Amino acid sequence: MLKLHLGCGERYIEGFYHVDLKPYAHVNKCASVADLGFIQSETVDLIYASHVLEHFGRKEYMGVLREWFRVLKSGGVLRLSVPDFARCAAIYFNEGFKDGLTGLVGLIMGGQRDQQDFHRMIFDADILSRSLKDVGFSSVREWDWRSTEHAAVDDFSQAYLPHMDKINGTLMSLNLEGIK
Repeated sequence: MLKLHLGCGERYIEGFYHVDLKPYAHVNKCASVADLGFIQSETVDLIYASHVLEHFGRKEYMGVLREWFRVLKSGGVLRLSVPDFARCAAIYFNEGFKDGLTGLVGLIMGGQRDQQDFHRMIFDADILSRSLKDVGFSSVREWDWRSTEHAAVDDFSQAYLPHMDKINGTLMSLNLEGIK
């Protein structure tokens, strides 16, 4: 079973093939996740990309989704996590930027720690679901980070406000799966 962890950054998930622009020790392939030309079509069972897709512009992200769709087998799963713009907007409407330039600003604009750490697209459930179906995914469903094989890896699929309050906080990630 071939499982890809795209844009893995510093996070390692056992049993996954890791792809990232930065050469961390666990990265199997140092490359852009927008071009998976090193992987044959229809050979991947699962792709996991947590807070990666929003780094592509509104005129780019559909091409990235098509590339990820290309490498998935029939019945394969694209497991995505992106900042949930609808939840960000709701919190802003109700509370503003009460925590200054952390929290909401980072979710919407990226951490901006380096050239790649800028967000260039926003998503809500409708936009992302429609995009996945337009690419060819037969169905789209929500997924719960607690029920995945990588639940122990604390990544942005588990992003809550207030920060790290996974009991009383609001999940700020939109976690959707597309099934090919």
